[in-house]
Amino acid sequence: VCLTCCSRESMVRINQICHKNGIKFFTGDVFGYHGYMFADLGQHEFVEEKPKVAKVSTGVEDGPEAKRARLEPPETTM
Repeated sequence: VCLTCCSRESMVRINQICHKNGIKFFTGDVFGYHGYMFADLGQHEFVEEKPKVAKVSTGVEDGPEAKRARLEPPETTM
């Protein structure tokens, strides 16, 4: 449910109904240069990719290879 241009009381009441029934709820509005947005997604899962940096081997102590960090493929977690 997406809701705009409503009173705070209406937004809270409709959000409570959506939350009880497992329905995702979005609301927002704009006032000139200012605005807001609220989302109640209930319980949800998300995926995050984190870059992994390989540790520099201890065998090479000097030179450009020692100063350059190697990036491995990103790790995906839920």
